[in-house]
Amino acid sequence: IPRRSAVGGPRRGPLASGRMEIVLVRHALPVRIDATADGGPADPGLAERGLAQAERVATALAGQDVTAVYTSPAARARQSAAPLERALGLTAEVVDGIAEFDSGDSSYVPVEELKAAGDPRWHALMSGDLYSVGVDPVAFRLRVVEAVEQIAARHPGGRAVLFTHAGAINAYAGHVLGQDRTIWFPPAYCSLSRVGAARDGRRGITSLNETAHVRDLLAAG
Repeated sequence: IPRRSAVGGPRRGPLASGRMEIVLVRHALPVRIDATADGGPADPGLAERGLAQAERVATALAGQDVTAVYTSPAARARQSAAPLERALGLTAEVVDGIAEFDSGDSSYVPVEELKAAGDPRWHALMSGDLYSVGVDPVAFRLRVVEAVEQIAARHPGGRAVLFTHAGAINAYAGHVLGQDRTIWFPPAYCSLSRVGAARDGRRGITSLNETAHVRDLLAAG
């Protein structure tokens, strides 16, 4: 496990030799699926507002010397990555290790709807209790951290953009910061969280939950 420390403030242009930047992007707003017809995993695509949010990510990152783009297997993450792929002329690589902890569930309800309804699943998430939804939080965090670290090792001195999920962002950022809870903050749709990664194993959060590029598309309604 890499040791944790700060590695300097946010950078938007070329990076110092040997240092790379991981940009964790939460997917855009998806549609709701109450239950799949065959009981298989729910894999929602993006809602109309989500499509607009994804375009904003491309605008925000297109001029930032992006080396590579990665995405979880989920449709909502792959669709969120598509505008940036087009803008950069890159193809996102699908990585199973940055999938969300609930990827096998037969329903998908956006978390803000769970919160509005006072759903027990919301309270479980906010308390960091993944065991109640059948997930081992230790194994989940380990899986995400290993996947992100493998990506970091492939791009020394580069900038890799990862389209992933709220839980996965919590898992990796929490690992860097030494957070005990697996779920500890709510990343906004299409928010950017940046992690500096040095060759010697140091990792540092340089920004968390950037939303200026998409803030007007996050309001309800």
